[in-house]
Amino acid sequence: QVQLAESGGGSVQGGGSLTLSCQASGDVYMRNCMGWFRQAPGKEREGVASIIASGRATYTDSVKGRFSISKDNAKNTLYLQMNSLNPEDTGMYYCAYGPEIRCSSGAWLWPPTFDYWGQGTQVTVSS
Repeated sequence: QVQLAESGGGSVQGGGSLTLSCQASGDVYMRNCMGWFRQAPGKEREGVASIIASGRATYTDSVKGRFSISKDNAKNTLYLQMNSLNPEDTGMYYCAYGPEIRCSSGAWLWPPTFDYWGQGTQVTVSS
């Protein structure tokens, strides 16, 4: 079992920045894939970015150049630096954990890739 706890959400004006954190605990294995997903009201959960232990990462097109995912393997902590935020970035942001092989096989931003999920942290961007 892996437990995930997100933090860092909040309200920000358009153009602003936020950094999300996700602390993983429990049976955390080095060869994992961790990712960030988001869900806006009335919309499906969307993959934002994911990363494996080597540092290789993937982003959805809408956040490329604005968001940066990183991971501190020693601390089992995942981060998402979000810059130039706009109202379309509003939603509940979830941290997810799964086996590295699923991400490295190509399913980087597919929800079934991940076995464990956090409770989410809300991000609200006003115009």
